[in-house]
Amino acid sequence: MGRNWRDGRGELVVRGTDTGVRVPLEIAVSYRARTKGLLGRDSVDGAILLSPANSVHTFRMRMPIDVAYLDRRLRVIAVRTMRPGRLGMPRLRARHVVEAAAGAMREWGVREGTRVEVVVAATATG
Repeated sequence: MGRNWRDGRGELVVRGTDTGVRVPLEIAVSYRARTKGLLGRDSVDGAILLSPANSVHTFRMRMPIDVAYLDRRLRVIAVRTMRPGRLGMPRLRARHVVEAAAGAMREWGVREGTRVEVVVAATATG
């Protein structure tokens, strides 16, 4: 199940609800974008997807975050809330990580077993 994502924007669609919750998503797949992540930010609009990734840290972060670990089929295998200055445990089956403001995952219905979809924003052509 190969992914052809690039750094940019899109939407995270949370399955399991009647219509599916749609959340603005920043996509970070390059080494540089993944390493920067949410560092130095005071807030996040929606969520950020780090791929590939199986662990995160919150050193130099200014806010607590929710972290959802996703397997290769984009099924949530764990959700954790992390305060600044923490090192997360690597998840062996995780291939991607979604980060959001603390409390957001619960609001969106993201929990272990939830399936999500990444919809990449269309780019202008011509």
